[in-house]
Amino acid sequence: MTDIILYDYWRSSASYRVRIALNLKGVAYTAVNTSLLDGDQKAPAYVARNPQGFVPMLSIDGLDLTQSLAIIDYLDAKYDDPPMVSRDPVERATTLAQAMVIAADIHPVNNLRILKYLKNELGQEQEAINKWNRHWIGEGFAALETMAPKAGLFGGEQPNLADVCLIPQMANARRFDTDLNPFPRLVRIDADCNQLDSFQKAAPEAVKDQ
Repeated sequence: MTDIILYDYWRSSASYRVRIALNLKGVAYTAVNTSLLDGDQKAPAYVARNPQGFVPMLSIDGLDLTQSLAIIDYLDAKYDDPPMVSRDPVERATTLAQAMVIAADIHPVNNLRILKYLKNELGQEQEAINKWNRHWIGEGFAALETMAPKAGLFGGEQPNLADVCLIPQMANARRFDTDLNPFPRLVRIDADCNQLDSFQKAAPEAVKDQ
């Protein structure tokens, strides 16, 4: 058994990012299902290691790493092939800006704890919640579409951090019936990435029953 453990939830976008990155880098790991619906992430023993009580958490090298982009950054420093960001300062900043459109602007207002608050605390109907999701996804995607390359992936011939962040968000967009017709570049990148084994093995439907 590997000593690298991913505390994972199959439908978590942030966990999905880390699964892709681990697969791209060929890093073997053991997944531990941490159900957000059952509240596993709020168990005292888990929170003692991950104060926010979120997934993913990666146990590696005697560390408990949290926050998906921080985990991927650690993996990128430890396993440099393939790189998730360029060493060139301009290219690195460009990739981080693209990734953060998703990780910092779209995803935080559409994750499960926000949706539960809208429903349970603010009394919103499900269709209003779905509309909320579609609005913020669409607004972020509109910007990201203009930032996307006309051909190839965000990373060019191989995926980079922006691609790793995009594909889980595209899955979420489809879950909430977001109109993707205005975003042909993003749709193309999503289709191309999902031809790759590393992305296919990380997909929610591939890991749901593991």
